[in-house]
Amino acid sequence: MSWNFYIQQFKSYLQLERSLSPNSVEAYVQDVRRLSQFLDLKKRDIQPTEVADHDIRDLLEFIHEMEMSAYSQARIVSGIKAFFKYLLFEGDIDKDPSELIEAPKLGRKLPDTLSFHEIEQLLGAIDMSKPEGQRNRAMLETLYSSGLRVSELIGLKMNSILEDHGFLRIVGKGNKERLVPIGREALKHIYLYRDTIRCHMDIKPGHEGFLFLNRRGAQLTRVMIFTIIKNLALSIGMTKKISPHTFRHSFATHLIEGGADLRAVQEMLGHESITTTEIYTHLDRDYLKQVILDHHPRS
Repeated sequence: MSWNFYIQQFKSYLQLERSLSPNSVEAYVQDVRRLSQFLDLKKRDIQPTEVADHDIRDLLEFIHEMEMSAYSQARIVSGIKAFFKYLLFEGDIDKDPSELIEAPKLGRKLPDTLSFHEIEQLLGAIDMSKPEGQRNRAMLETLYSSGLRVSELIGLKMNSILEDHGFLRIVGKGNKERLVPIGREALKHIYLYRDTIRCHMDIKPGHEGFLFLNRRGAQLTRVMIFTIIKNLALSIGMTKKISPHTFRHSFATHLIEGGADLRAVQEMLGHESITTTEIYTHLDRDYLKQVILDHHPRS
């Protein structure tokens, strides 16, 4: 059986058994294809069931020489390991050739954040005279108020808003559902958009349920959200490279700086592991250190 056969089976497993998002599935599949392409390049005519650990190590040496970042290398290792674990689980192989392969060590990079003043500057730069202005204000308020991923924002449905309780029903990674609080200011702008702009739009069939729509009445794309934020940053002369995820980082950082419980923030962000959320405690310590330096009489 060919590499394509095993890769297709692996893809189905990720979609059906693991319930991963389309982006995650594509990333895993691409990592396995890299191994297949490398073996072709080296004229090693072997099937996935015949791959040995030295084949994988040779690939890693090859991508390292290409000066690929440690993060990219680590992701490729992760995808390849997942593939061979799947083959082992299915009984296609007796021994996992990736078992002793280690990914490059990664330093913990603290995410960029925006101050509350910078967020207000960005919100203030939105042109509210245009129909999309009210939509953009509602979207950015929601990103900052609830710490959503960009995929969760564009996937928000009209019935995702639990008005009586002040929560959003979010379907996150792996189709896992969670309830996230949303602030009054964000809700106000959502209602303004819904009741003054969206209600007059000609909505494309199949897109009626989505809350945020483009000018053609269809669901927004991730690229569109990135573009909106990038243009706003340029309009106020902001030099930081920001993205929708920057609002999510800022949401978490400001909560923890304000004394929020780490477990509560983990729940709101939809992190499976508390260790993912703990990165924000480093930001919190820096903040506390600065408070001491600024205000303690002995500092």
